[in-house]
Amino acid sequence: MKAVIQAGGQGTRLRPYTLIMPKPMMPLGDKPVIEVLIKWLRKNGVLEAYVTTGHLGHLIRALCGDGSQWGLSIEYSEEPEPLGTVGALNLLDGRLDDTFLMLNGDLITDLDLYAFRSFHRSHGGKLTVAVTPKLVHVDLGVLDTDEGRVTGFREKPSLRYTVSMGIYCMEPEIIEYIPKGIPFGFDDLMHAMLEAGDPVHVFQHDGLWMDIGRPEDFQAAQLEFERNRGMMLGD
Repeated sequence: MKAVIQAGGQGTRLRPYTLIMPKPMMPLGDKPVIEVLIKWLRKNGVLEAYVTTGHLGHLIRALCGDGSQWGLSIEYSEEPEPLGTVGALNLLDGRLDDTFLMLNGDLITDLDLYAFRSFHRSHGGKLTVAVTPKLVHVDLGVLDTDEGRVTGFREKPSLRYTVSMGIYCMEPEIIEYIPKGIPFGFDDLMHAMLEAGDPVHVFQHDGLWMDIGRPEDFQAAQLEFERNRGMMLGD
């Protein structure tokens, strides 16, 4: 099983830290996030990984090398300019010749990738999105309205959503949707597939999932890592 790790973003929400360090190298305890991620991939049967780099990509290359220290092979691609969350797949066209994973380089999870891939192959579609429930607290009064009249009111509610985990199982044909040389995000891909009537499936995960995209997320991930260090590192 091959995996594409997206590590080319600038991490603007974590500035000033990411001015000198790419977001996937932010530390969890004494380990960078991308090391925790790669060990989880290897534990789940991934033997080949492609890391898409951009902002401070030379630091990621220096850290990860060829991946042999973790028992898998790592190759790299370099974005000449930001290409969005899925646009960088064009740089790997021809090397992704079978079902593959694509994931953000700033997350931690205990998702079972064997079950994820098995579900993806069972439905025969081109794309499966790993999803998880997320409660979003709205620190305001929320009004339900209809034609200018209030029909309901909720004070500071918590709303439940199904959100993408930033982990996808894909078929190589997905690259046909991605234009070359321009930024193309996952939202663009979703709209393109829905417009074409190409089905997108979801795989529900109710276990651990966190990213470190915002300062508060990064702090929460530190605590979670200390509680579950052995599980995350495969110790």
